[in-house]
Amino acid sequence: MKELIRINYESENPTILGRDLHRVLEVETPYHKWFPRMCDYGFIENVDYMTVDKNVLRADGTLMPQVQHDHQLTVDMAKEICMIQRTPKGKQCRQYFIDLEKAWNSPEAIMARALQFANHQLNLVKHQNEELTGTVAVQNQQIIEMKPKVSYYDVVLNCKDLISTSAIAKDYGKSAIWMNRYLHDKGIQFKQGDIWLLYQKYAEEGYTSTKTHSYCGSDGNQHTKVHTYWTQKGRLFIYDLMKADGILPQIEIEMA
Repeated sequence: MKELIRINYESENPTILGRDLHRVLEVETPYHKWFPRMCDYGFIENVDYMTVDKNVLRADGTLMPQVQHDHQLTVDMAKEICMIQRTPKGKQCRQYFIDLEKAWNSPEAIMARALQFANHQLNLVKHQNEELTGTVAVQNQQIIEMKPKVSYYDVVLNCKDLISTSAIAKDYGKSAIWMNRYLHDKGIQFKQGDIWLLYQKYAEEGYTSTKTHSYCGSDGNQHTKVHTYWTQKGRLFIYDLMKADGILPQIEIEMA
């Protein structure tokens, strides 16, 4: 359908500018006098039309000092105004608007608008989801940043009990045999019978504590055996010693 007059499709329903209709109808009466006369036929502002103001350009492209009043008309109002004119141009415009309404309300046009609206809503939801995802990611990062990292020192300081060499070795993914050999090679301890003891230099630092355990031997008699345990101070001593050699506990390797 050839465009007879410009239609605005930006609102929910199509509208026509009053001045455009006035021009196409070839009305001789100035618009500012003609439009109020049309409104006397019972048209209601904000129902049948909306007043819009716009700046007017001169021929040289500069703005005129006054603001020009215009109006967005519904198609129904535009049709009735065309009938009021009782001119061939009025009849032509009225038929144009009738054909326009038929096209606007056709199943194809309704479906197209529905799809357009659905796409708009989908894009809106996608945008909201992106913003939400970004917000969650930032919050997770902030939680990670605020969460205090648990160091090996923290673990040790929270433990007050004596601890075996096997347990300390396990912190590093090592065995008690490896740990005892390492401490021996570093000149920290020596083996006396079945028990590892610290050299005098370290024995006075409170790094270890011995415990005597009773057990029933294969001969059926009760026997005793002494075991050496490390205090938490001694545990930290081993930590500093091994860290100097580039050996870290598993908990610190995992955080790196």
